[in-house]
Order: sequence, then C-alpha cells, then structure tokens
Amino acid sequence: MLDVQLIATDMDHTLLTEAGELPPHFDQKLDALEKAGIQFAIASGRPLYTLKEIFPKHADSLVLISDNGGVIADRGQIVAKNLLPQDAIDAMVQTALSHEDVRPMICAIDGAVAPSSDRQYDAVYREFYHNLDYLDDLSQWQGEADKVTLYLPNGDAERVFAEVIQPQFGDQFSAAVSGPVWIDIMPNNVNKGTAMAQIGKLRNITPDQMMAFGDTFNDAQMLSYVKYGYLMANANPGMAPYADLHTGSNDEYGVVQVLDQVLAAKAQTRD
Repeated sequence: MLDVQLIATDMDHTLLTEAGELPPHFDQKLDALEKAGIQFAIASGRPLYTLKEIFPKHADSLVLISDNGGVIADRGQIVAKNLLPQDAIDAMVQTALSHEDVRPMICAIDGAVAPSSDRQYDAVYREFYHNLDYLDDLSQWQGEADKVTLYLPNGDAERVFAEVIQPQFGDQFSAAVSGPVWIDIMPNNVNKGTAMAQIGKLRNITPDQMMAFGDTFNDAQMLSYVKYGYLMANANPGMAPYADLHTGSNDEYGVVQVLDQVLAAKAQTRD
C-alpha cells in the first residue's frame, strides 16, 4: 500500500451509509490523506454539482468523477466532458417511455430533466439530482447532456438492462446497472475505469499506484483497472469477479477501515 498515490471511492452503498451519510469526521480523513500526499477521488453516478455540494470544503482539492465518468473535475477544473448526441438522447428517452415502469431522466451538465408525469418520484430524484426540472415533452429539450438515467420503481434494473437496454444500446454506448432501481447510459467508452485512466495520465500515476472501492456494476471497470480494488461487504454478489480485495460494509465504514491502514503504513515510513 505504500505506493498508493490515487484512491477513488464510489458514493452510494460504498462511502455513504444506508442512511446517506458520510462516515464521521470524514473531512479530517481527507485532510490526512492530502497531508500524506495521496490524491482522493470521488467516482459516482451522481452529477458534478451534487458532488460539490456534498464536499464543500474539499471540492477544489478532490478529483470528482461524476456521472460515471461523463464529466471529470480535477482540483476544481473540468478536465473531461463527454456528451451524448441529441438523437441518441431522444432514442433513449423514447425507448424508456415505450416500456411500463421505465422512467427516463436527461442528465445535463448543470441539471437534470424528467417528464412532468414523474413528479411522484420527486423525493427520490432530488436525493441524487438536486437541480431538477420537469418538462411535459422531453423531446423538446435541447442542451449538453452526458448521461441518460433510467429509474425503475419496481426494482428490476438488472432485468430491463439485460432484455432492453444492453441489446438496443450496448454496442454504441456505455451502459451499466447502478443499483436495483437505476440504469445509466453514457457515451461509448465512458465509465469510472476510463476516468481513472485519464486522471492517471494527467498526473503520471499508474494503475499499480491506484486504489478503489465499489459495490455494484458501474464500479466494475474501475475496480478491475486499479491494483487495489476493494469490494464492500454489502456489494452485489455478481461483482465478485471484478475485485480480489474486500472490506467492511458501508454501514461499518469499510472505506475508512482501509484508508486508516494506508495512512498508518505511510506514517510508519516517515517515522
């Protein structure tokens, strides 16, 4: 672990508890990592503006991999922005609307847009997308978007992904199940793993000097890319092939357990 220079973590069901809270005193942990010369990254399906709100003190010192790699910010500066073509957005929205209980949301750079008929899900949506608007007809929307998210209120994201999304969009776009009720569709070759590669190239950090934490399928490429890939104890069972290392659950602060080990090892070398 002494060679680790970049550590990335997923947010939901990984760093955050099931109550949606950060581990206690996590700001102090970020300060300690920075002092030890370790760059910390947040790699999430959440949008950039939401991640900045969660980490107000450290937003300009973190690497923020938002929308599963759709937009990447390095210490306050956007270094990558991967956008979906407008015709692709329209096709994804129409496909979703043609299936019962598949609810589309367009994830623009500065906010999300959902159909007006989905206001019943407002509390769920705003937990992740704080800047949210509604339109009667999503085909009228124009702008820059890096992701289309599908909400599956019945909890059958894996089935819909396998039967509908992957066959229709998998060849041309990067799609992933982000949880029991979420599917994300991004531009081709956009995922948390390629985002880590981009940051590594910018910072001259190799995969052997990287660590990552995750729990579900939108973390798979990231965990496979880094040398130290950790699965949470509460991870989806299907994630077993993507990481060799394991830590406690999110409610046991499994990420912090390993961070403390890294910091202790670094401190020993300085003594």
